[in-house]
Amino acid sequence: MSVQITTVAKLDPTAAERVSAGGKALQPKTACAGYKLPVGKKLFVKGEVMLIKLPPAPSMVVNEVLPGVALSADSDKQLWQQYNAQGIAAELIQDAFHRLPEDTLAIAIERHNVIYNDKGTRVSTGSPQKEYWSVMARSLVIVESPAKARTINRYLGKEYVVKSSVGHIRDLPTGGKAVDPKARAQEAAKTKALTPAKREAYKKKRARDQLVKRMGVNPDKNWAAEYEVLPGKEKVVDELSKLAAKADMIYLATDLDREGEAIAWHLRETIGGDPGRYRRVVFNEITRKAITAAFEAPGELDMDRVNAQQARRFLDRVVGFEISPLLWAKVARGLSAGRVQSVAVKLIVEREREIRAFVPEEYWEAFADLKSDKAAEPVRFQVARHNGENFRPGNADDTQAALDALRAADYEVSKREDRPTKSRPNAPFITSTLQQAASTRLSFSVKKTMTMAQRLYEAGYITYMRTDSTNLSADAVDACREHIQKEYGADYLPEAAKKYSSKGDAQEAHEAIRPSNVGTRTEHLEGVDPDAVRLYDLIWRQFVACQMTEARYLSTSITVSAGEYELRVRGRILQFDGFTRVLPPASRKEDDTPLPDLAQGDALDLLDVEGIQHFTKPTPRFGEASLVRELEKLGIGRPSTYAAIISTIQDRGYATLNNRRFYAEKIGELVTDRLSESFKDLMDYSFTATMEEQLDKIAEGEAKLNEVLDQFYGDFSERLDQAKDPEAGMRANDPTDTDIVCSVCGRHMQIRTGSTGVFLGCSGYALKPKERCTHTVNLIPGDEAVDVEEDEEGESKRLRNMHKCPVCGTNMLSYLVDEQRKLHICGNNPDCAGFEIEAGQFKIKGYDGPVLECDKCGAEMQLKSGRFGKYFGCMECKNTRKLLRSGEPAPPKADPIDMPELQCEKVDDHYLLRDGAAGIFLAASQFPKHRETRAPKVSELKPHANELDPKFQYLLEAPDADSAGNPAIIRFSRKTKEQYVQTEVEGKATGWKAFYVDGKWVEEQPPAPAKKKAPKKKVAKKKTA
Repeated sequence: MSVQITTVAKLDPTAAERVSAGGKALQPKTACAGYKLPVGKKLFVKGEVMLIKLPPAPSMVVNEVLPGVALSADSDKQLWQQYNAQGIAAELIQDAFHRLPEDTLAIAIERHNVIYNDKGTRVSTGSPQKEYWSVMARSLVIVESPAKARTINRYLGKEYVVKSSVGHIRDLPTGGKAVDPKARAQEAAKTKALTPAKREAYKKKRARDQLVKRMGVNPDKNWAAEYEVLPGKEKVVDELSKLAAKADMIYLATDLDREGEAIAWHLRETIGGDPGRYRRVVFNEITRKAITAAFEAPGELDMDRVNAQQARRFLDRVVGFEISPLLWAKVARGLSAGRVQSVAVKLIVEREREIRAFVPEEYWEAFADLKSDKAAEPVRFQVARHNGENFRPGNADDTQAALDALRAADYEVSKREDRPTKSRPNAPFITSTLQQAASTRLSFSVKKTMTMAQRLYEAGYITYMRTDSTNLSADAVDACREHIQKEYGADYLPEAAKKYSSKGDAQEAHEAIRPSNVGTRTEHLEGVDPDAVRLYDLIWRQFVACQMTEARYLSTSITVSAGEYELRVRGRILQFDGFTRVLPPASRKEDDTPLPDLAQGDALDLLDVEGIQHFTKPTPRFGEASLVRELEKLGIGRPSTYAAIISTIQDRGYATLNNRRFYAEKIGELVTDRLSESFKDLMDYSFTATMEEQLDKIAEGEAKLNEVLDQFYGDFSERLDQAKDPEAGMRANDPTDTDIVCSVCGRHMQIRTGSTGVFLGCSGYALKPKERCTHTVNLIPGDEAVDVEEDEEGESKRLRNMHKCPVCGTNMLSYLVDEQRKLHICGNNPDCAGFEIEAGQFKIKGYDGPVLECDKCGAEMQLKSGRFGKYFGCMECKNTRKLLRSGEPAPPKADPIDMPELQCEKVDDHYLLRDGAAGIFLAASQFPKHRETRAPKVSELKPHANELDPKFQYLLEAPDADSAGNPAIIRFSRKTKEQYVQTEVEGKATGWKAFYVDGKWVEEQPPAPAKKKAPKKKVAKKKTA
């Protein structure tokens, strides 16, 4: 074990003597003053080092004294040194430290000092002196994830303690605080004595103060922020603080983007202590070389990047907290707005309306299957021109006339054109292109792609995955070219390395996403998910392909004459695969099959002709990857924000993802309209992109945090005041009257749009409480989402079947009221009151079973549509059941069981036993305020045997522990959909498991550890004379 020494601190000898006698803790003092000598004299040190080994317990009592280590001038290490007036024999002490066992905390040195003059004559001999020294505390390294900590720990020595903060530890306030009834009564008493004008002013000021307190940032006081330790992170902060108190140096090794810089800053501010102890280390990949280089040259926190991240956070906070209450008041409760999310929703809404306004036009294509004597198989030619004009008939009659003419025509090859073409590899992945490629090739969502990439990065397999730079390091390119030369040969290696240019505002990282080691293939990966392995394979192939030669093709075009018609077919032949040997093309829409060797003048025989009907297609809907591409194109967001944007717009219910395509929800359209009217700048694409540029300037030190924020907030607050105006402000979400009768009170029903969708509500809801009718009817969308992967023209067919609004002519959206009525609502509702009721027999799509009986009260459960999809809701009680993708209702859930004896580990709360999609689990009783969960132990269930649902009674018979006494924990297998038990030590499975098979529990013992092979002895080579 080797300990790197940078500072040696001297101990109080009295304290050290107490330690050697079994006393209390050692307290390091100031740096050693040293042994003073006359200038120009030499000091020879001879002594014996006694190692004092202390236990890790707080008492610090000596439990073992190791034998001394002799050091003298006669040994191999001669410790001569020229000293000044402050000199001391540091070599002796440092050498002793290098010999220390890992848990040694102090040493005692008995030193004999012999002084010589310049001629080497002994001048005097001092009496033996005993000095006591403490071992330097190990340096603390903090990262943001446990997986990253484990990987880094492999490359750093034992002189470093690597710990994880598990993400952010501090943020602006995350939730509302409980209101004190006494304080509320006092506030009410204050306002009673005020005049109406003063009371109104007081309430306005109090509301503003409460808003600022909830936001945690005050625009009126120079953007002062109040940060709080996140709920559940108290123990993490406490552990890091204790470790930091013992460390001489604290390295903040969070990610290299702005968010990582902000996490590092929050860690420093929360842990506190001497700022001089903190160092910032950044690395683009978690490899031994990168980690070593980073720790050899640590830097300081970049406050410009921290301020840029704070600015983004403050802007999003202000927009969300100040606009959301306005939306609650004007549109519907439960809504929210965001500086970037609202613009992303606007993109989806505009595309939705563009599609809705599209009028599909009919057109036909004609094909002829022609046979040549030179080929065994016929070739399908498409009719391209008629009398020199493009052939595109618009109806079946014109198409049939053309087919009749083609049947009677003679066919002859009029032209053949062969030309070489090349296909070049794309640049290595950046964040957006990785998300797009993973969506296209692997069908991964943006969130899944980034989750898998994060795990690969933390495991040390790829470089940092949030980047918009296509740059590659010279070492990585050299290693890649060497690999290509070795594995594929010189033909696949370009003469010079390929370079790819990044866009001008690339900010987030130094390199593109690539493997940390090009020699690491998928079979070498350990400790990551199978999907992460698939993503790594894609990243590896893209990286290697980007440094390979082009693929070469011979493209062929053959033209055939048939009377007034001209037919054409295209194809290409692969001549050299180049980079496609590593990365095959994602799609094969272009016909890559070889064509027969037809020459000009060859006659062909007609086998068959066919006409196919088509409809023009609207602009395709955004998928996750294409939305990211559009955001990147417009300059909205940055690599670190794309995944969050995509998740947020779905979580808020403004858009849904069906068949991998985004569909704007009605509430999303309504919110977009109201925000666009009241906050034009906020919803403007160029304005949002300009704000991103301003954030970039803050990160580069070219703009000041407060100046950018003040400039934005000045115009924003003015528009906010205008939008709040009761008369000229944001338009309200007024309901639309219908002639549908309320089944409860007989009044007419109204079409309403809420945060959970469109529904019918009784017009009597606006009456006084005693007369009010709260009856509602859930509306289920009548048109299911179209799968364009299976039917490319499905969207066009759906548009052709839509009803037109009798008021404004816009396409109407259909909803099922019940099995006899379908309600068609104008796409511009609530701004247009047009609607139609269609009578008939309608079947709810997605469910073919009978009406359910509530498992709680026995009443009828009806199929409803909510924010998270379709579900069954009881008409009497609040019981619900999900509708599974298979079309079957989810099995009923067991009631939660209160377990007050089980206290939560991270928050001040106790557990409930809950039944979820992944079996039973323990969750904090005050959810969602507290979100702590864990798996229950078998022993924890037994005191509640009488309360446990019958379907879980078999778990009470499971073994309590394994043979080693480790408690059995209840787990759930998603593959087999069954509960089982296993034991764990410090969160890691021991290998012991038990499964419930045929009415009894069957135990599986852990595999025996493999015997380690003895290392081979190295045979020393004989020296030749």
